[in-house]
Amino acid sequence: MKTDIQIAQEANMLPIKEVAAKIGLSEEDLELFGKYKAKISNEYIKSIKGNENGKLVLVTAINPTPAGEGKTTITVGLGQAFGKLGVNSIIALREPSLGPCFGIKGGAAGGGYSQVVPMEDLNLHFTGDFHAITSANNLLAAMIDNHIHQGNELNIDTKNITWKRCVDMNDRALRDIIIGLGSKANGVVRQDHFIITVASEIMAILCLANDLDDLRDKLSNIIVAYNTSGEPVTAKDLNAVGAMTALLKDAIKPNLVQTLENTPAIVHGGPFANIAHGCNSLIATKTALKMCDVVITEAGFGADLGAEKFLDIKCRKGDLKPDCIVLVATVRALKYNGGVPKTELKKENLDALKLGIVNLEKHIENLQKFKVPVVVTLNRFEDDTDNELNYIKEFCENKGARFALSEVFAKGGEGGLELARTVQNVLDSVPSEFECLYGLELSIKEKIEKLCTEIYGAEDVNYTPAVEKTIARLTELGFDKLPICMAKNQYSLSDDPAKLGRPTGFTMNISDMYVSAGAGFIVVLTGNIMTMPGLPKVPAAHNVDVVDDKIVGLF
Repeated sequence: MKTDIQIAQEANMLPIKEVAAKIGLSEEDLELFGKYKAKISNEYIKSIKGNENGKLVLVTAINPTPAGEGKTTITVGLGQAFGKLGVNSIIALREPSLGPCFGIKGGAAGGGYSQVVPMEDLNLHFTGDFHAITSANNLLAAMIDNHIHQGNELNIDTKNITWKRCVDMNDRALRDIIIGLGSKANGVVRQDHFIITVASEIMAILCLANDLDDLRDKLSNIIVAYNTSGEPVTAKDLNAVGAMTALLKDAIKPNLVQTLENTPAIVHGGPFANIAHGCNSLIATKTALKMCDVVITEAGFGADLGAEKFLDIKCRKGDLKPDCIVLVATVRALKYNGGVPKTELKKENLDALKLGIVNLEKHIENLQKFKVPVVVTLNRFEDDTDNELNYIKEFCENKGARFALSEVFAKGGEGGLELARTVQNVLDSVPSEFECLYGLELSIKEKIEKLCTEIYGAEDVNYTPAVEKTIARLTELGFDKLPICMAKNQYSLSDDPAKLGRPTGFTMNISDMYVSAGAGFIVVLTGNIMTMPGLPKVPAAHNVDVVDDKIVGLF
C-alpha cells in the first residue's frame, strides 16, 4: 500500500470555496489561505449562533501502544462514511504539533484513505496558529523579565515566576535553563524553563474561549508569578493583554479544510492530552454544531486522558452535550496489552487477547460513568482473525456497548459504513444523559482522588509536601472550585507507563501542581510527566526532505 503522504499528494482536492459551499458558506464568509485552506470569519460565526445544534459524536481510544490504534483515522473515516450515507456532517479536529511530527508519534491528519488534506500543510505550518500562540506566550515571558530589569515595580519574586517560555518542538535541552547571563544590561540572572507550545496555557485559553472578548478576559487572568508577599501577579498587571490579543486575533478563527473524499473538516487548536486538556477549540466545535446535522470530533490519546478532559473540562465550560462516544481499539493493541511482543502481534492469540482486553473493559466502564452511549470500533487489520473479532464483539456487547468493525484506513468512507450506521442508530434511538464525573464544589483533593480512583483505578493517592502546600495556597486564593486537568503518561492507566492492561492496587503519585487561572483549571502532574518532550534516538525528522519541490518522508 502507498504511504500516507503519497496518498495525500495524489488526492483530488476541491477548491476550499467549493467545500465551503457544501455547508452553506459563501466566499465572503471565508478568509482564504491559498486554494485549499481558509479561516471562517467572525461575522459568519456570529450570524449562525441562533441555529439549532446538530448531534455531537466524540471519538476516543484505549491507551496508545506501539501497535497503533488509529483514532484520528477513524474520526476522518467516520465523517467520510456519513457523507456516503448522505448525512450532512463535519469533522472537527485538533491541529498537529511539530514536536511529535518530527519526533516519534507522527502527525495528526489521519492515515491511509482517511486523511485530512493538504496533509503536508496541516502537519507543518498550516495557517500559522501555533506560531501566533508561541509568539504571544513568549511576548508575555519577555515582558516579565523586562519589568524586573526596569525596576520591578510589582515586586515580582524572581524565585517564584511560574510563566515559562515555549517552542513547538521537542527539545529536552530547554527544559531547565539559565537566562540573563553576561552583563547587567542582559537582565536578571535566573533559572527558567521551556515547555512545548501545545502545553502553553495560551493554547488552552484559545481552545476554551468563546470569542475574541472572552479570549482577552481569559488572557488577563493568567498568573505569571507571585510577588514577595505571595500574591499573584497577572498578565493584566503587566499590561500585556492587548498586545497578546493582537497576536491571536486571527489565530482564534477556525480553519476549514477537507478530507480525501472532500468532506468538510474544521481543524483548530491543539493542546496535548497528556499534559494539557487535549481537545480542539470550543469555537470550532460549537460553530460546526450550528452548521450541520452531525459533528465528529476527537479527544487526544486514551479515554482516561483526552475523553475525560473533553467531558469534564471542555463540555462543562462550553455547555456541550455529547450524544455518542466512539471508542477505538485494535486487536493488535489488545494483544500487546496482554503481553505479546510487537513482533508477534500478527498471530492469532486468544489467550493474550483475553488478558489484554481488560484495558478496553476499563475504558468502556469509565465512559459509561458519564451516561453517554458507547460504540466500540475495531480498526481492522488484514491479519485479524474471525475468532478474535467475534470474541471482542461479544465482550463489548456484554458490557453494554454497541460494536462495529472499521476498515477506513484501507477503504476510506466505504470502510466506515458499518460504523456510521451503528452510530446513526444510536443517535436516533438512544438518548444521551450526559453528566460530568464530579461537581466543582468538591475540594481539590476530592476531585483528584475521584479521578485517580474511579478513572485510573488507583487504590491510593500520594502527595508530596510541596504539593500539599500548593493545595492549601490555591484553596486560600479561591481556586479550589476549578476543574482538574491531570497531566499523566498516556501509555498506562497508572502513572507508570510500563503497567499495561488494567493495573490495580497502585498509588498515584502527585508530583506537582499549578493553576492555569486564565484557562480556568488546575493542572496536576503525576509521576515523571514532562511538559517538554525530547526527540528519540532516530527522530522522524531524519526521513523528511524536499525532492522536485515535493515534501517526502513525512509519513
